Amino acid sequence: MTSKLLASLAAIAMLSIGAVIAAPVNYTLPEETAAFKPGPNLEVVQGNCTGCHSADYIKTQPQGEKFKKDFWQAEVTKMIKVYGAPIDQADVGKIVEYLSATY
Repeated sequence: MTSKLLASLAAIAMLSIGAVIAAPVNYTLPEETAAFKPGPNLEVVQGNCTGCHSADYIKTQPQGEKFKKDFWQAEVTKMIKVYGAPIDQADVGKIVEYLSATY
């Protein structure tokens, strides 16, 4: 009887610890300091990219002529193939065009 009681108490303790560990965590995100620039395909970028990225984050990416289209094509491809971003193939070119023209 004692071993069953100890086993039960141990199980309850483990479940209690699990409940504490599994408690949701809330984060307060800082205010955005950047905004997406207006331009063709802005809505496509907002619809596909802002679920994971802020305008601040995108603005921190390398800029300059040597990075333009090839850089953004590689980044969008990486988001799809490596990170599993659910971007339709029809939107890839639009995203690359917007980002390479705007950033």
